[in-house]
Amino acid sequence: MTKGWGLRLIALLMAMLFFVSFSFPAFADEYDPEHPELLSEGHLNAASAILIEAETGRVIFEKNADAKAHPASTTKIMTVWLALNSADEDMLITVSENAVNVAEDESTAKLAAGEEVRLIDLMYAAMLLSGNDAATAIAEGVGGNVETYAYYMTQAAQALGCKNTNFVNANGLTDENHYSTARDLATITRVAMQDPTFRQIAGSVSYTMPKDNIYRSREIQTGVRFINPAEKEGGTYYEYSTGIKTGTTEAAGRCFVGSATKDGVSLISVVLGCTNDKARYTDTIKLMDYGFTQFKSTSIAEIYAENPRVIDIQGFALDDPEVGRLELELKKVDTAVKDLIVTSQDQIEYWVQNFNSVTVTDYTRSFRAPIQAGEVMGTLTYYPEDGGTAVVYELLASRSIAAREQLFPSIDQIIADAQNDKNPFPRLTFELVFLHLILPAAGIWLLVKVLKFLKKKIRRHRRVKAHKPTGRYYR
Repeated sequence: MTKGWGLRLIALLMAMLFFVSFSFPAFADEYDPEHPELLSEGHLNAASAILIEAETGRVIFEKNADAKAHPASTTKIMTVWLALNSADEDMLITVSENAVNVAEDESTAKLAAGEEVRLIDLMYAAMLLSGNDAATAIAEGVGGNVETYAYYMTQAAQALGCKNTNFVNANGLTDENHYSTARDLATITRVAMQDPTFRQIAGSVSYTMPKDNIYRSREIQTGVRFINPAEKEGGTYYEYSTGIKTGTTEAAGRCFVGSATKDGVSLISVVLGCTNDKARYTDTIKLMDYGFTQFKSTSIAEIYAENPRVIDIQGFALDDPEVGRLELELKKVDTAVKDLIVTSQDQIEYWVQNFNSVTVTDYTRSFRAPIQAGEVMGTLTYYPEDGGTAVVYELLASRSIAAREQLFPSIDQIIADAQNDKNPFPRLTFELVFLHLILPAAGIWLLVKVLKFLKKKIRRHRRVKAHKPTGRYYR
């Protein structure tokens, strides 16, 4: 019986180990919104994803980022950006029969054949409504036909460094030769978002298309829930969002290219192949939250404030509470020059400790009291690591420091007083008598005394006779 109970105990322990080994990892890998910095690939629904810092393009997080995939309507990012760089946004484009020939399940801006629409309005329709008709109209109006325009889209992508992207249409309909990757789409979007007009379009919730030759003016609304405050209750709106584009086909799944800015840090994310509409947004929010825990925005002034320049002033008043210690404040000379730095928290701490390696300090004023608050003591110049424009700051006195009272005025003060005196003859003052009569006379008297003393010493030395040696015999 003892043996039987032993076997049962072993079986029970093995069952418990089996349960823990399978259930605990799943529990441990569950996403915790309170700790977004612990994001892992398993927390994302997307088949492939990437997160980059928009300023530098630095990759922060990735999952199968180079896997080729159908981009769906995220294609329109390139469609619109290329048009902005190829034609006048006020150019009138006549919508063709081919453009409005869309299937029932395709997204459409409900354009009409023969409608004359400005390019800028077509771009809003392509981005906010994801209108396939608007994208085709752009391609035909700017490139002559879809095939030619798609070729230039591919060439533009390659010029940006995209190695796994090929376009055969302007709207993103599925084609085996129409593909991209999360990394390439992030690269395209990063460049596109540097264009202020594109950025305005991508971040718009609504837009009023003006009256044309067929339709009255009409307002269109974005289909991107990520940037629409009305979707706040649904958990898909992100308060720091700045755009930009969804994409959905059966082959591509649910895709989304997003952007967000918080405290000066701008991020771009791409998720491809999500299994449902909400997942593409929740994945994007996870990526953004993770990125904002990794990167911080700061400036040279903020870094300087962590370890400001301190100098010691000479000739300070004896009652000075800081005993001549003067901290210098920083003021940018040209406020238009950019000195924003986006980097990791560890890098910021490194900068604080090694501030002198990227700045040069030049003092232009002597360290002698009196000092007036706000007085320029010198300059500090920051040289960006990327070779950008140097930024110059003034080093200002943070407080006033009075000069120490002297028993007698300095020569400079006496000269200044004399120059400002209207009387051509100097006034007979104690200072004047002391400096010009008593002090020189005392010096002469002392010199005479020294010379007489030395003269007596020399005479005594000469009068001393040499003594004959005793106790020795000389031959």
